[in-house]
Amino acid sequence: MSKPVVATASLAGCFGCHMSVLDIDDRILQLIDLVEFNKSPVDDIKTFTKTCDIGIIEGGCCNSENVENLKEFRKHCKILISLGECAIMGGLPAMRNGIPVKECMEEAYYNCPTIDKNDPKIMPNDDELPMILDRVYPLHEIVKIDYYLPGCPPRADLIWEALVALITGKELSLPYEVLKFD
Repeated sequence: MSKPVVATASLAGCFGCHMSVLDIDDRILQLIDLVEFNKSPVDDIKTFTKTCDIGIIEGGCCNSENVENLKEFRKHCKILISLGECAIMGGLPAMRNGIPVKECMEEAYYNCPTIDKNDPKIMPNDDELPMILDRVYPLHEIVKIDYYLPGCPPRADLIWEALVALITGKELSLPYEVLKFD
């Protein structure tokens, strides 16, 4: 019997959710026995090579490249999991949502205290740079999400229990200790 195929990605966030995946410690060896990783920083495969059973995405969408990557994941994954607060609600990157993009960019490139006032003020402008979106979007506002695993970052035990339940088809039992944030 072939193993379920899992893909993971990080969008606008800190990569802390992937660190929680690694925090499952020696269970990572059990996970490798249970699944095959496809497009993921876990195995450094950069493009999809097949349809995946489970896709796990952390981070929100703050630019056009994030949206493209998310849509690509939805297209290639039968089940899509929104992992962590940035993916579920925008997280810390969404703190800019109340500020116009123009104002954010001017603060970063013109008015930042670390910018030498004698240097010319240059705003990055290259066709290869992704377009900044009007706000940071949680993933479910862009594509259909099947499951949500909360936390900042989610606890390793939560990720482990959810993945094992999905892979084995067993009912997911998540006690409070696995879901709490403190």
